[in-house]
Amino acid sequence: MDVTLHLAQDPEADELLGRSPLAALVGMLLDQQVPMEWAFKGPRTIADRLGADDLDAHDIAARDPEAFTALLSEKPAVHRYPGSMAKRIQQLCQYLVEHYGGEASAVWDGVPTGTELLGRLEELPGFGKQKAQIFLALLGKQLGVRPQGWREAAGAYGEAKSFRSVADITGPESLVKVRAHKQEMKAAAKAAKAAKG
Repeated sequence: MDVTLHLAQDPEADELLGRSPLAALVGMLLDQQVPMEWAFKGPRTIADRLGADDLDAHDIAARDPEAFTALLSEKPAVHRYPGSMAKRIQQLCQYLVEHYGGEASAVWDGVPTGTELLGRLEELPGFGKQKAQIFLALLGKQLGVRPQGWREAAGAYGEAKSFRSVADITGPESLVKVRAHKQEMKAAAKAAKAAKG
C-alpha cells in the first residue's frame, strides 16, 4: 500500500494514510461527528505525538489507557470526543493484535470475496455496516484492494463515479461534491423525520 490519498487535505497526513493500513483504518474509525478532514488528519497527529513515523497496533494496544487519552486530548484534540475515541482506537488495535498479529493489512490481504471482506471489516471494533462498506469502497476505489464482488458488497458506496463518501475523495473538487451529497442526505432525513412527527 503506497498511494496518494487526499482525505485529510494535508500532504503529511495524506502521505501517512496512503502508506499505512493502520492509519487508514484509524482515520476511518475517527470519521464520525467531526469534519472528514479532521478525522483523517488524526492518525498523523497521533503518530507525531507518539514520536513515530507510523502507527503500531502492538504499541497502541499496550499503552496505558489514561495516558493514551491524554495524548489524544492535547490541544488541538484529535477528535471532538478524545476520551471515547482513544478507547475505540485501543480496542481496534487490541483486536488487530489478537486476530491479525497486529497487521491491519491482514484484514484484507488475500481475501477472495467482497462479502467476506465486508464481514471482516464489520467485526472490527467501532465498525458498523455503513462504516465497513465505506472502508471497503475506499479499499477498492483508491487502494487497489478489489476482491471479487467488492463493489456489490460496498453497496451504493461502491458505485463508480459516485460522490457519497470518503472513498470518492480524490482532491478538493470531489471533497466539495461529497460534502454536498452528505448535506442532501441529512436534509432528506430531517424532512422525513419532520413528516413523521
